[in-house]
Parts: sequence; C-alpha cells; structure tokens
Amino acid sequence: MLTHSLAVIIVIAVVFAVAKKLRLNTELCLLLGALGAVVAHVILPMGEDPRSALPFTEIIRHLVEGTFTYFDVCMTFLTATFFMTLYKETGGVSYLVRTIVKRFYDHRVICLLLLMVVMMVPGAVTGSGATTVLTVGGLVGAVLTAMGVDEDRRVALIFILAAMSAACPPINLWAMMAAAGANMPYTGFTMPLLILSGVGAIFATFYLAGKGEKKGAVDDVLSSLPEAPAGWNMLKAFVPFIVMIVLILGARVFPAWWPTFGLPMIFMLCAFTTLLCSPKKVNVFDIAMTTVTNLKELVGIMMVVGVLNQIMTLTGARGLLSLAVVILPIWLLFAGLWLILPVTEGVLQYAVAPLFGVPLIMLFNMLGYNPIIALSCWAVMWPVGDCLPPTAVVGRAAVLELDYKGNYYTGFVKKALVPMLFILLICTIAMIFNKPFGNFLGV
Repeated sequence: MLTHSLAVIIVIAVVFAVAKKLRLNTELCLLLGALGAVVAHVILPMGEDPRSALPFTEIIRHLVEGTFTYFDVCMTFLTATFFMTLYKETGGVSYLVRTIVKRFYDHRVICLLLLMVVMMVPGAVTGSGATTVLTVGGLVGAVLTAMGVDEDRRVALIFILAAMSAACPPINLWAMMAAAGANMPYTGFTMPLLILSGVGAIFATFYLAGKGEKKGAVDDVLSSLPEAPAGWNMLKAFVPFIVMIVLILGARVFPAWWPTFGLPMIFMLCAFTTLLCSPKKVNVFDIAMTTVTNLKELVGIMMVVGVLNQIMTLTGARGLLSLAVVILPIWLLFAGLWLILPVTEGVLQYAVAPLFGVPLIMLFNMLGYNPIIALSCWAVMWPVGDCLPPTAVVGRAAVLELDYKGNYYTGFVKKALVPMLFILLICTIAMIFNKPFGNFLGV
C-alpha cells in the first residue's frame, strides 16, 4: 500500500506539472491531478492491501462529495465579498478614505495608521487579499502617491497590507480549511491572528511609507479621489460594521440566549444594513452577479481542493503525506517552514492549507505544542507567498490595480522583501514559543 500511495502522489505531481506547462490555470491543474489520481488508483496494483474494485458510481460519489467539502467556506466568502462590494459601490469606501485624508493628511503617522485599517478591513471580512486590492487598493494607492511614496514601495505596501488583511480575523481561509480538515473547531484564532497580522502590517506601513515628501495640498489629493455620494456621514459609514461586530461577538458574550447566526447570514444582514444606510441607490442584482463572476476562480479552487483532498484520502496519498510530515524532526520544521509555506502558497494557493496544514496540526498536537497558535502562525505565513510564481494572485492584482510600470521582481517584490522576512520571523518565533504565547493569550 505504501508503494501504491507513493505512485499516486507521483502521478498527481506529474499531471499537475504537465498541466502547468500547458499554461492551464491552477484550478484545472489540481482537478486533472485529482482525476489522474483516480485513474492511477484503479489501474495500479495495491500490494498487500487488496481492496474491492472501485465502481464508477463510487468514483462519482467521491468527486461530488469532495466539491462540497468547503461549501460553508465558499458561502462565507461569497457573502462577505458581496457585502464589501456593495459597501464600495454605494460610496462607503470613498467616503471613509476622503474623510481620513481631509482630517489627517497633515498628520502622517495617524493618516498611515487609518489607511492601514481601511486596507485591512476588506480582507479581514472576506479572507481574500485580491478583494482588498480591488476594493480599496486604488484609492489608498492614490493617497500614498500624494504622500510622496515612490512607485515600488507603494505597490509593495499595497501587496503586504492585502496579504495581512487576508490573514487577519475573523475570516482566515487557510486556518478555516486546515481546521476543518483536522476536525478542529475554528475558535480561539482571533487574538493570535490579529496580533501577528497586525504587527506585520504596522511594520510594513512605516517601513515602506514612513518617509516621503508630500506632492500637493489636501485639496489636490481630494480632487484625485472619487467623490462620495451626498448623504454619507460617519454614523452611516460605521453602522454596517457595528452590526457585524455585534452579531459575531454576541454569540460569544451571551452564548446561552443569543440566537445562532452563521457567518453567511451575518454578512447578508450587514449587506442589508448597508442598503438601508446608503444614500445612493444601486442595482443589487448586478452587484451580486459581479461578485460571483469575480470570485468564480477562487470558489472553483476551493471546490477542486475539496475533490483533491477527497481523492487523496481515498487512495492513501494523504495518509502517506501526513506520515512523511509527522516523522520529520521538529527542528527541521522550525528551520524550514518560513520558506516552505510561502513557496507552496505560490504554487497551490489555498490548497496548501488542507494538504500540509492538517498533518502539521497533527504533528504539533502530538508533540504537545499549542495547535491553535501553530496554525495561526502558518496562516499568516502562507499569504506572504501570494506574490510568488506561478500564481502570484495578489501580487498581480496589485500591479494591475495600481498600473505599475516597474519590474515585478527587481522592483516591488525586492522592496517588499524586508517586511515579508519580518513577518516570517515573528511567526517563526511565535511558533517556536507557542505554548508561552498561547498561555499569555489564554488559548
């Protein structure tokens, strides 16, 4: 059975590599790898562990079952992004950015901190760094230009903040998918994720944009930003997020009598609140269609990852990978995960969470480490790799949104290198000392 499972893993790797060579997208590469694994499982001998033949109906069952593995995560992602897109289209984002510039443009530190918060919110709500870039990246980039931040540093900062926003709670898709694969409740992650991603975002903000000579007065900057619809005020702008915080925290503060709302329902209620607060009328159906269209690739990859996960479990390949991870010496993981995790994220995107996160959770739990802190560290490390090839989803989104003209690697990636290494360093330190860190946070 060991030989059989190893052969299946080799087939998956070969099919994936060939599909990538043919320039197919990541979703199709992973799907073809899963189908290749099924074919290999049926054809290859199983050694000392013979099993009954796998009928065609069983193959279909496994494929369908796999597509629904992360159905709840997909619903959360869709509804959260719909809420943020609706908030942007009604003018809420433009109002917040214009208000920050108007009041704090002459106070660089405060202005940068508030712009950082604006950048963090969309990814924290949706779990997607690309959504952050597309929602607020252009507006924040325009303000940074006026503050004298050069092009390379500006794009690097937008990327880092987008990556950290995806890692920020309440929605961290890597942690959610890995926890689901390990039958581990998604609780206790808020503080460690918030601290690690927040420290990384603050360092990146002041390292990349702390200095610069302003290129114009406040009025010049405001004229370059989109106008906010008349009727917005601070109360209306914050009400949807207050509703979100109350609904999320209510179940934790008053668990005995607070009604149970799933995250998709919470985000839909926030979207409804946005419509009530907005002075601008929008076509909700068009926004919903745009949201689904923009997210089809990301939802697709989560469905395909579920299929691959199911097939690897069926064939024993997932068990073999888990075994290979849990027998590694812990010092080797401490020394290498800071490099391995971002690189694998660049290749597999969200697929790395269930494929490598689950066996890592088992190993750290078996060795007596705090799995919540460990997974939080990995879930902040992974999005750092979203500027690396072959996918580079968030990096490419930042380049396109800000109309970047420089060299991708020797330009903005080089400028982002120091903040990236800092984030990986603090996550590695927290991972090594995760028991004291967990005790301090009470998780």
